[in-house]
Amino acid sequence: MEIIQIVGLGLIVTILTLIIKEQKPMFAFLLAAFTGIMIFLFLIGKISSVIQVLEDLAQRSSINMVFLKTILKIIGVAYIAEFGAQIVRDAGQESIASKIELSGKVLIMVMAIPIITVIIETVVKLLPA
Repeated sequence: MEIIQIVGLGLIVTILTLIIKEQKPMFAFLLAAFTGIMIFLFLIGKISSVIQVLEDLAQRSSINMVFLKTILKIIGVAYIAEFGAQIVRDAGQESIASKIELSGKVLIMVMAIPIITVIIETVVKLLPA
């Protein structure tokens, strides 16, 4: 099972990081960041499979692909912002991590405007005049 490999790698790197951190804190941070990137790259194949299934379902149900792509972009921004904030937080920069998270939330809000507009227009059409 892949999760066992991921957790095993995480535990090994955590132990190595704790040992190395006393002597070479920068190397320990780079090791942790590199491990996070490796785990993310390992999961890219899984993510693309999920995206393909969602696209197939959207096509079968005649959902406008613009909406699905927007939702997938929003999810991507959320994951990337969280990942970046965690790496920065690992480096001890809490204030920068908070700014990354805030930026991700603002970008998500901006990207969601077309979907929110369609929802509001649909609700307004359903209301009696």
